[in-house]
Amino acid sequence: MGRMKGVSEGLIIGITVGVVIGVLLAVGILLCFRYRRSRAQIRSSSSRRASTVPIRTNGVNACAMLSNSTTGQESPRELEDRGSSLWIEGPGRKSMISASGIPKYAYKELQKATSNFTTVLGQGAFGPVYKADMSSGEILAVKVLSNNSKQGEKEFHNEVLLLGRLHHRNLVNLVGYCADKGQHMLLYAYMPNGSLASHLYGENSAPLKWDLRVNIALDVARGLEYLHDGAVPPVVHRDIKSPNILLDQSMQARVADFGLSREEMVTRNGANIRGTYGYLDPEYVSTRSFTKKSDVYSYGVLLFELIAGRNPQQGLMEYVELAAINADGKTGWEEIADSRLEGAFDVEELNDMAAVAYRCVSRVSRKRPAMRDVAQALTRVLKHSRSRKHHSKRHPQARADDESVDLEGSEVQSSFSGLQREESVGSVSDLPDV
Repeated sequence: MGRMKGVSEGLIIGITVGVVIGVLLAVGILLCFRYRRSRAQIRSSSSRRASTVPIRTNGVNACAMLSNSTTGQESPRELEDRGSSLWIEGPGRKSMISASGIPKYAYKELQKATSNFTTVLGQGAFGPVYKADMSSGEILAVKVLSNNSKQGEKEFHNEVLLLGRLHHRNLVNLVGYCADKGQHMLLYAYMPNGSLASHLYGENSAPLKWDLRVNIALDVARGLEYLHDGAVPPVVHRDIKSPNILLDQSMQARVADFGLSREEMVTRNGANIRGTYGYLDPEYVSTRSFTKKSDVYSYGVLLFELIAGRNPQQGLMEYVELAAINADGKTGWEEIADSRLEGAFDVEELNDMAAVAYRCVSRVSRKRPAMRDVAQALTRVLKHSRSRKHHSKRHPQARADDESVDLEGSEVQSSFSGLQREESVGSVSDLPDV
């Protein structure tokens, strides 16, 4: 009996030890499996981030003007969703700096450079803008978020994150920011020639010459083309208007003010309507879904503003619709030309540009062209104009072939003989004479 008892106790102990060992093995296998799975996810995530880097080559559907976004940059929406902790002193702030790649300036440094914030350049929805003479010799524009700003800290975060990864010669260059002593400021390269609006409507400004207006139109188109097709992920500006187009020392136009910019959103009733009256896409107003075509509409309004010299907030589009009754789509637009030009414009060029603009402001978004096609169309308008002028100088009695710009089906066509399709690369001054 004692012998049997000893055998059963040994059996129980053996089974217990076996169970314990089995459990330990199972736990070990589970931990190993989870470790390998997490490593695989990390590798997969890294691969996905690397695949978002835009790679563009020259070709029929490529645009060499487009600059690459920051490698592996997270989307602004993902970073934005982390909340305002990005600006709190500590790890959140450090991650913000590394994410944007934009240097931080001290409040005292900017206070001194702006003569205690007295060198006012202008005033916007964001707040006042000051001219800053930095100790390094640089001249910067300092945009300060006012306490009662219609925009807010969220827009401030968004603009820093966006401009930290957007780099193009037709966008404003963000060179720094300040988040110090309760103040939020953005630092830009100083644009000595101010805004497009100041030249169109300023009492002391000479009227912009026609050739310059066309060049500005092309500059803005290229900036928007980059946002829509070159940025990863694509960006919708949402507030294209003449006060947000700045001119540098050589009168090259740059798109500014990215406080409202977001990734494309096509969800109906997804957000409150944001933008500027007169430039707003009617389809966006009715559906509250903003897309790239919302920017195209605003850009079309801007083109008509350049042509007519009229403020969109003072009946510009009503004026355009009246003119469209008499225009046959591609001709007859010269009647809306800015009177300050005193007839000093190329009629064919104006009609071609107005025809592009009218396609852009179609009330149905799918009928509007993409910004890439708009930029290519305007490049051809300028190239054909230069060709006509060159031809007329050499053959005063001869008549150049007729030209047309057609954006139907996102194609740009021309009947001008001998001209081949080219991409919208380089500046207008780079285009060769034909």
